[in-house]
Amino acid sequence: MMTSTSQKPARNHVSILGIPVDRISMKRAVEIILEFLRQDEPKIVITADSSGIVQALKDPEYFDLLQNADLVTPDSIGVIWAAKRKGRAIPGRVSGVDLVDKICGLSADHGFRIFLLGAAPGVAELAAEKLRLKHPGCHIVGTRHGYFPADDDDVVAREVTVFKPDVLLVAMGIPRQEKFIKRTQEIIRAKVAMGVGGSFDVFSGKTKRAPALVQKLRLEWMWRVLLNPKKIAKAKSLPVFAWKVLRSGK
Repeated sequence: MMTSTSQKPARNHVSILGIPVDRISMKRAVEIILEFLRQDEPKIVITADSSGIVQALKDPEYFDLLQNADLVTPDSIGVIWAAKRKGRAIPGRVSGVDLVDKICGLSADHGFRIFLLGAAPGVAELAAEKLRLKHPGCHIVGTRHGYFPADDDDVVAREVTVFKPDVLLVAMGIPRQEKFIKRTQEIIRAKVAMGVGGSFDVFSGKTKRAPALVQKLRLEWMWRVLLNPKKIAKAKSLPVFAWKVLRSGK
């Protein structure tokens, strides 16, 4: 089991349209999360992509969440491009789906408890089953779907609390998932809580992730739109993001 310490990791940010994004690699992100798990106070991790940052500019509550999160990872090529343009390059993309995989792979070794909350009924359960098969000993202690109104947030939070999770992974879409985490943080008291978007759909097999070549060509966003045309609205925010970054100067 992990021991407690109050030590805080040093942070190295780049400001993207007012959002402080941590200049870290996937390896360092995992190290920081493990450091959070050794502490007693709950931490919020947000994976920031281009569309999410554009959304935050129109949503003061979400903007505040991004500004005050304990860790904000670069979860899109657009964010990496913006950081490079500012002369503050980031080592690489740190996506929610990859972090979920890393966390589950480490949970058996470190003894921390994981709860999966979100997605459609049955998806989190299937994702948990497949993650346990992929990572034997992965300590997923509970799951619940994310189809409930915001008015029921406290009720659901108390349901989750019974499982005493160290890590809470919430897949309810941006910014709903982050707002749920913040509003229920003092009820659930998970040491690490992170919004993970469509990650449960990927791990359950409901949605196929882009092939490695497509990811390498930085066209994963196009792959998502082809599989789910409803995501076109999210894709439309990409030129808006680029325009705003260009206007903001270096």
